[in-house]
Amino acid sequence: MGDIKIGRMVLGMCQTNCYFVYRTGNPEAIVIDPADNGDRIADALERNGFRVAGVLLTHGHFDHIWGCEALLEAVKTKAQKDVQDNGALNEQSEESVKVYAGEAERELLQDARKNVSRSMNRPCTIEADVYVNDGEEITIAGITCKVLATPGHTIGGTCYYFEEGGFVVCGDTLFEESVGRTDLPTGSMGTLVRSIQDKLFTLPEETVAYPGHGDSTTIGHEKKYNPFCV
Repeated sequence: MGDIKIGRMVLGMCQTNCYFVYRTGNPEAIVIDPADNGDRIADALERNGFRVAGVLLTHGHFDHIWGCEALLEAVKTKAQKDVQDNGALNEQSEESVKVYAGEAERELLQDARKNVSRSMNRPCTIEADVYVNDGEEITIAGITCKVLATPGHTIGGTCYYFEEGGFVVCGDTLFEESVGRTDLPTGSMGTLVRSIQDKLFTLPEETVAYPGHGDSTTIGHEKKYNPFCV
């Protein structure tokens, strides 16, 4: 099997990191946090020979979910076109592309006030297909990640640890020498710091952390230099 790789697109008004995870030699990719412009995400992946195999959400804030509906619609449209062109069902369809999110984030995803999209004058809600809990493993397209429940930025914030790839996608829980804000609905700084210390800081120090905004860092670096958690 090929190595697990991760790519990034920076999207939307908040310059949010949308990641795609794939295995070398496999055209299926996992999209994490389709921040905005879902059709653009789909087009970019298709141009590079990928198709969407699943969607993971780290949390429900507007700037991490605005592109989800358009992405799924693009997947559906492409599947329908393949049927028309080829006269047969494509492996990919809107039914096969599932959206995953933390169980505790269900209410925030479905509440345009709590996820702040209403305040941005673009209300948006999402119903995940699969709600996951701490410690569960998700396998999509032959790639497995472990669910790490990391409440604090939001009540159902979730990180996804790809042990084989040596990285964790941590949304707005942990940033390079910083942490996510906690002044929005369901946020708690004390809870956030405990989540980082108890869940993320127990990962191997060489683990690369890919945040929801900005550049990547490592767990070892943050354990030494993050002023919120040392």
